[in-house]
Amino acid sequence: MNIINQFRSIIQWENPSETELFSRFTDKGDEIKNASKLIILPGQGCIFTYEGKIQGVFSEPGMYDLKTDNTPFWTTIKSFMNAFESKHKVGIWFFRTAEILNMRWGTRVPIAYKDPIYQFPILLSAFGNYSIKITKPEAFFTNVIAGQEQYSTYELKEVFLSRITQPITDFLANSKFSFQEIDANLNAIANHSKEFTSEIFSNLGFQLLDFRIEGTQFDQETIDRINEISQVQADVTAAQIAGVDFAQLQQLKAMRDAAKNQGAVGAQFGIMMGANLSGTIQNQNSSTKEGVRTKLKELKELFDDELITETEYLEKKKTIVDNL
Repeated sequence: MNIINQFRSIIQWENPSETELFSRFTDKGDEIKNASKLIILPGQGCIFTYEGKIQGVFSEPGMYDLKTDNTPFWTTIKSFMNAFESKHKVGIWFFRTAEILNMRWGTRVPIAYKDPIYQFPILLSAFGNYSIKITKPEAFFTNVIAGQEQYSTYELKEVFLSRITQPITDFLANSKFSFQEIDANLNAIANHSKEFTSEIFSNLGFQLLDFRIEGTQFDQETIDRINEISQVQADVTAAQIAGVDFAQLQQLKAMRDAAKNQGAVGAQFGIMMGANLSGTIQNQNSSTKEGVRTKLKELKELFDDELITETEYLEKKKTIVDNL
C-alpha cells in the first residue's frame, strides 16, 4: 500500500496491487488527527475504527475535507479526533469495492467418492476460476480480517477453498454420477456449489459472483481402474460383433497370447483349443437351429389344429425367425 502526501496531511490509498483487499493506513493516531483530507478512489472504500470498534464505513469515491465536511461519517471521526489521546487506538482501513475477477482455484486434496455404477472409490481433483466482490465490508472486517493490517486475495482463496469443496463432494455423492458422466455435468456441479455456499459467503461479507469448474483429473489408481473397465467394454463389443459370447472371446485371446509366447508348442495348443472352441460354437449354432425348427413345427401344428388364428401364426413365426 502506498500512502502519499502524509506531510500535506492527505490520506489516500494509491495504486494498490491486484491482490490487495484490505490495507490499514496507520495505527498512529496523530497522523489521522492532523490529516485534512481523505481521497477515496473509484473501487475503494474505507473503515474507521476507534479503540478497536468500527465507528464508520464509507464506500463512495471522492475527496473529503476532514476539517470542514459535515458528512455524518466524518462528523463522527472529527468528534473522536478532538478527544484524541495518544493511548487511544485509531485506524483507517482501505478496502476494495471493485469486483475481483478470474481468480484461479484448484482442490488442495482430491475429492473422494464412490462410483455408483462400478462401485469402486474415486479420487477426483478439480480446477477452474471464480469472481467475488466484498458486499458487506463490516462483516468482512469483523469475520475475516480480524484486525490484520494487510489482507490479500491469496488469503481469501484459502477461505474459499475450505468451503467450496464439501458441496462438490455432496453433489457427486447424491447425484449418482458415474466417472463417465462427470465432465458432462460440470456446470450443474458448479451451479449447485455456488448456490450452496451463497449464504455462507454472504455471512462472511462477500459474494461469489461466478464459479466455474473448467476441468477434472483422476488419480492414477482411478485411471488404471477406468482403463480396465474400458478394455472389458471393448471386448464385450468385439464379442458381439464376432458372434461369440464374452467367455469365448477371452478363450480366443488366451490362445492368441499362448501362441505368441510359447512358440511351436503354444501354436499347437492354440490350434487344438481353436478346434475345440470352433466345435463348441458350431454345436451351439446347430442346437439353436434345431430349436428354431422344433418351435416352427409346433407352431404349425397349433395353426393346423385351429388353436391359433392365421394372423397369430404369422406373427409368431416372424418373431421366431427374426431371433435367428
